[in-house]
Amino acid sequence: MEGTRLSELLRQLAAPRILVLGDLILDRYTWGNAERVSQEAPVLVLRADRRESRLGGAANVCHMLSVLGARTSCAGVVGADGAGRELRQLLETAGVSCDLVWDDAARPTTQKERFVGRAAARHPSQILRVDTEATQPLGQALQEQLCAALTARVADQDLLLISDYAKGVCVPAVLRAAIQAARAAGVPVLVDPARGSDFGRYRGVTAIKPNRLESQMAVGRPLVSRADVLAAGRQLCDDLDLQMAVITLDADGMALVFRDGSGAVFPTEARAVYDITGAGDMVLAMLGLCLGGGVPPADAVKLANVAAALEVARHGVAVITREEVRAQLSANSPGAGKRLSRQQAAVQAAEHRARGKRVVLTNGCFDLLHVGHVSYLEEAAALGDVLIVAVNSDASVRRLKGPTRPVIGQQDRAAMLAALACVDHVVVFDEDTPHVLLHAIRPDVLVKGGTYAPHEVVGHEVVEAYGGQVCVTGVVDGISTTRIVASLAGRGEPPPDVAARPLAAAEETPRLRRAS
Repeated sequence: MEGTRLSELLRQLAAPRILVLGDLILDRYTWGNAERVSQEAPVLVLRADRRESRLGGAANVCHMLSVLGARTSCAGVVGADGAGRELRQLLETAGVSCDLVWDDAARPTTQKERFVGRAAARHPSQILRVDTEATQPLGQALQEQLCAALTARVADQDLLLISDYAKGVCVPAVLRAAIQAARAAGVPVLVDPARGSDFGRYRGVTAIKPNRLESQMAVGRPLVSRADVLAAGRQLCDDLDLQMAVITLDADGMALVFRDGSGAVFPTEARAVYDITGAGDMVLAMLGLCLGGGVPPADAVKLANVAAALEVARHGVAVITREEVRAQLSANSPGAGKRLSRQQAAVQAAEHRARGKRVVLTNGCFDLLHVGHVSYLEEAAALGDVLIVAVNSDASVRRLKGPTRPVIGQQDRAAMLAALACVDHVVVFDEDTPHVLLHAIRPDVLVKGGTYAPHEVVGHEVVEAYGGQVCVTGVVDGISTTRIVASLAGRGEPPPDVAARPLAAAEETPRLRRAS
């Protein structure tokens, strides 16, 4: 019931206006295979095969907020260089307003460039990071310009969010002007403090979100027990004139403490952790969305916990949608965690490929799931590391099969497929062909069950154009949804006795015809 309530709360949440002030960072990644040691020096040689730029720091928080459905504006500084132009373009592509982002010729755009190597074409690991940055405070003229702009803009917002990475933007004068303007306008302020900074610079904000280490440094003592954490939260509220403090505790969840001393620790969901990168920003973004939208603080923390659990299960920094959080909240239904939207499936596929995994996609109506479907899905899964099943929507099935189909609705069909161990993700699509999905997901292998030749598989030209593979699996003779439906309606002969017939497609080595 709690999950249903939170899911509905998130569904009804409007699109709050959120202004993000902070340090904008451009994250760059170079991926490749670490194949050998150089003859010139005892260093790994990385044979690069992919490069990518992503938003980092406060810019990443903006991106996360935008994907979560907030109307997001950004205030900060970039260098007058190519990296700054790229960062600004990425923000605008993400739907973030950049009219409060200024160029500063006196500093470079903050960049973190990571080189990620795969061993034997799998298991990527970061082998080097190169930082380009200037951390000195903004010049006086730029500080005054930023103060004036923030003072004029804050009153139009539902929340001011401060993401401080100690790169010179969140200087005391700028913070003071922004916080005073927000308080005068009755706009709540949420801050993610810089590690090791004087928390006094954030005095008067509505809420602060330090992690355990930052909180320990602020109060001057270790936080071991629940009582330690709640006492630290109360001290932060008293010392900084806060309404509340949210202390993140890694695997132990989050603590929410109010000015009056009341509080609680909200445990996180036990989950396999692949990469903690971006978890703090995800918590900040979800808290910002909820507090800006008027969600009660305790519910905001619970939703942030769910979003953080999804984030740490991904490779690198990933954006999380409301739909993913709602699906996770409904995870008590069969296979709920496997069901994705088209956008989510595309993101997941890219992340799987980044880990060196081979992505397989197959598609169909899957009305009345039967042994033939299961056999061919198991064969399809054996062709790679991750199997995505694309399911025609009810409307699409009716257009393809007639007004009496499907027999089973799309949500139930998706749930049954997701319950199969061999299926990793399920996505419902409304088009009559999978072409749009194939362009978005770009599977390494497209699989179809039946008697087709590879060139007859719908969508083969899309996959082959980018170097993917098309395969056709064997079939279980005499089994089809059409025959089963006809048999149930009394309009045809019942299918042969499945139990008496050897399941060649399931028991023998898969018979595959691959595209050349």
